[in-house]
Amino acid sequence: MKKINFNVPPVVGEELTYIADAVRTGKICGDGKYTKLCNEWLEKKTGSAACLLTTSCTHATELAAILCGIREGDEVIMPSYTFVSTADAFVLRGAKAVFVDVRPDTMNIDENLIEAAITERTKAIVPVHYAGVACEMDRIMEIARKHHLYVIEDAAQGMMASYKGKALGSIGDIGCYSFHETKNYSMGEGGAVLLRDGAYKEQAEIVREKGTNRSKFFRGEIDKYTWVEAGSSYLPSELNAAYLWAQLLHADDICRSRMRVWKRYEEAFLPLKEAGRIELPHVPEGCVHNAHMFYIKAKDLAERTELISFLKARDILAVFHYIPLHTAPAGIRYGRFHGTDRYTTKESERLVRLPLYYGMEEEDTERVIQAVSEYYRK
Repeated sequence: MKKINFNVPPVVGEELTYIADAVRTGKICGDGKYTKLCNEWLEKKTGSAACLLTTSCTHATELAAILCGIREGDEVIMPSYTFVSTADAFVLRGAKAVFVDVRPDTMNIDENLIEAAITERTKAIVPVHYAGVACEMDRIMEIARKHHLYVIEDAAQGMMASYKGKALGSIGDIGCYSFHETKNYSMGEGGAVLLRDGAYKEQAEIVREKGTNRSKFFRGEIDKYTWVEAGSSYLPSELNAAYLWAQLLHADDICRSRMRVWKRYEEAFLPLKEAGRIELPHVPEGCVHNAHMFYIKAKDLAERTELISFLKARDILAVFHYIPLHTAPAGIRYGRFHGTDRYTTKESERLVRLPLYYGMEEEDTERVIQAVSEYYRK
């Protein structure tokens, strides 16, 4: 029987054409034709003042931390239910991660618990748009303005999703995208930083280019470039950018393909939800998601473990997701959980992610549906 993988990296068929063209240009180290095309496309699509490709979403978040002046002793509020990169970017600069409980309906940070976690050391709030479903950004921005805090959106899963008509990643001060092979749009490994205020662009270029003003030199704005401040190497190869460019040209097709699978799952599993056997993803009013992920919530950890094994025996790879950061060794060392862990651990132990990827065949989708339904019939 054919194995159904959890994820298949997206390929539209034109990637090698653009990669070959990048090689022919003789500039493959980055900030060439395809990097610029991707930056411009993302700026136009998101309405951001500036967008810069990076080597990963991790590096985009590190760049955001530098731009916001995060330093030792600062505190940064975020959910514990997220990937390690969300915390790493700030911990590397000496800050403490302050974890706040999630909402059980979206698995996003509970906006009503943020304000109580703020101290005189708090410097930023980092909402994570889980599964491409937006956090309650109006409330988060209101809190940030009241307390003079930065908002850095972890929109790793959020490209092509929106909140009240605004692209995820474009609402806070800085947004971060991922183009890892597990995301809707990929360059193998890569990311992007989105800037709401264009005044950050020059500093972002400098930090991204090892602390030099090299970008200004190549634009002919200065006659030589030099080291002007501390930075790192966050600029991706033109080969990666060329791969991404092919996918951006087919962004709507990729989204439609994923959405067909997502909606079919929702339709098929609605009877199980109505019978009280499982829970399905919730998309609040005003949020447009991008079909990044389809998950169900089992009764408890034991049922989830059994369901995943049941599917694996039928050559279907379903997986769970994050282990809450506050329970990890590094999370205990570099962070603290504010308040009560009412939902983070309990809900994370119930969540099962089903196979979903661009170009997933209808017969494979139906096999997954049939297998999950069979498990619950028993």
